[in-house]
Amino acid sequence: MKESSSLTRREFTLESALAILSGVAITITGCGGGSSNPAGPSNNPPPTTGSGDKVGEISNNHGHTAVITAAQLAAGGALVVQLTLGSGHTHTASLSAAEITSIAANQTVSKQSTTADSHEHTVTFN
Repeated sequence: MKESSSLTRREFTLESALAILSGVAITITGCGGGSSNPAGPSNNPPPTTGSGDKVGEISNNHGHTAVITAAQLAAGGALVVQLTLGSGHTHTASLSAAEITSIAANQTVSKQSTTADSHEHTVTFN
């Protein structure tokens, strides 16, 4: 006697979804470049900041943010800004005391970040 095997609606839906997804290719790429690519507008939402904080514009961005807090600007010393996690990695950008003073005075300062995952970014504060 042949044993009947029937699927529940949930099992059928799961098996169907797995069958459909088995043919899907997912490609993940890097941010595509270093300093030779021009800075463009970011599609990332702005980070949450406090009053007086400065947010950096990041070239070739893919999820990073860079913020100098009002307290860091007031302190006026050299600073290493960490770009937040983006696509599984971070970068840093080193700013001198003179550059921090310029940023606090609303002057534009651009710095190259460190290299991670074979690329870097230009971070511009203004």
